Amino acid sequence: MIALVVHGGAWDIPDDMADAHRHGVQKALMIGFAVLSDGGSAVDAVEAAITILEDDETFDAGTGSFLNLAGEVELDASIMDGRNLRAGAVASVQNIKNPISLARRIMEESDHILLTGKGALRFAKEHGMKSCRQDDLITEREILRWREWQKKKNMSVQEAFRKKKVPLDTVGAVVLDKAGNIASGTSTGGTPNKFPGRVGDSPIIGAGTYADNSVGGVSSTGWGEALIKVVMAKSVLDFMERNGGNPSKAALEGVNMLERKVQGYGGVIALNMEGEIGMAYNTPRMARGYMTSEMNQPWVAV
Repeated sequence: MIALVVHGGAWDIPDDMADAHRHGVQKALMIGFAVLSDGGSAVDAVEAAITILEDDETFDAGTGSFLNLAGEVELDASIMDGRNLRAGAVASVQNIKNPISLARRIMEESDHILLTGKGALRFAKEHGMKSCRQDDLITEREILRWREWQKKKNMSVQEAFRKKKVPLDTVGAVVLDKAGNIASGTSTGGTPNKFPGRVGDSPIIGAGTYADNSVGGVSSTGWGEALIKVVMAKSVLDFMERNGGNPSKAALEGVNMLERKVQGYGGVIALNMEGEIGMAYNTPRMARGYMTSEMNQPWVAV
């Protein structure tokens, strides 16, 4: 069995953006699954799928990410290998087109897990990764959105999130490969108009990303501050372990906990070691999809 599940963010995705989200998720699934079918590892497939989503301007990851309060792009990402619980992550990094690839490099070529800002960029350069200009990551859509946010100074972040209208196109993937190994990853540009240096759940191992071959893998999306408070990804994995390995029940329990304990909202994707899929969210929509070796075409929904 090989399996891949992907998300492209949980929020009130407008009708006129639904097709773009659907097509982006489908492309990520097809590319990631091709890597798996060719014998690639779970980590390979996670990186390949998320790279597609980072390069797609539809999503809040890589190119097309939200601008912070200063009008700049700061990116977060993490990846985890369920074979050995090794992980790599970056936070508030600038001038890197695909932060998921940098997170993987940190996991595989350093003794660290999380690098931030200038340190992450220095690590990238010292390990042969190309940097890019801020302009390469900024789109006209996000400039216009940023200008609108400057007019909302009287609205608190918490109030804005609870209206469920804040776009949250964080992306993620969880994979089971032919060798029975599980990996997961998450990537984001954070929240619109965030304070410079703000870090959400996506690069935090246990909150945004977690993978353990003995149980499964999880990737989270949504209001990062709330997801951190409940350690969302690891909590869902723990629910799965306790319920006998059911990812659907675990995902739903995690989302219910998120709302009950911290009035948070968002979603999760989960995968167990048998290749069974779980997805849950408490927002109007979540871009999501999956494919397994028992399917001829991926299943995608928004």
